[in-house]
Amino acid sequence: MLIRALDPVADLDAVEGLYARAADYWILADRRAPDRQKACDFFTDTPPGCDPMLSHRLGMFVDGGLMGVAELSFGFPAPGDAYLGLQILAPEARGRGLGRGLLAEVEARARAAGAGVLYLAVLADNPRGWAFWAREGFRDTGLSRHDDETGHVLHRLSKGL
Repeated sequence: MLIRALDPVADLDAVEGLYARAADYWILADRRAPDRQKACDFFTDTPPGCDPMLSHRLGMFVDGGLMGVAELSFGFPAPGDAYLGLQILAPEARGRGLGRGLLAEVEARARAAGAGVLYLAVLADNPRGWAFWAREGFRDTGLSRHDDETGHVLHRLSKGL
């Protein structure tokens, strides 16, 4: 397994391909299949108030193929915090411990940046996601919100670093 920063030009096709293979997640989350614009957005989206230039856009490669991506931003929900905006794996990579490896890299980068807490949001309708994050030590903060566009309830989780 190799984890490295992704380039918005050189790696766009690979991200788009991963998103297509992981369409089950996007259909759940967005209520529609991903398109090329969704892959482009991976390289620019951040939580509110975060500087996209400080975000880490990571790719996890197995046998030369992109099997997972993660987006790590800083400054949300408060200055000094780290926020995992997305971590998604290809279906063929799930259940093999690879998500744990990608998360370990995210956590190491957050610690190296001085963050004491890593936050993320999980869909109430994603029991496999809930179970993964709970196994990895994330706890519900008690904060949730309803997304009017998708109809989802999202719960904020956190983990001390």
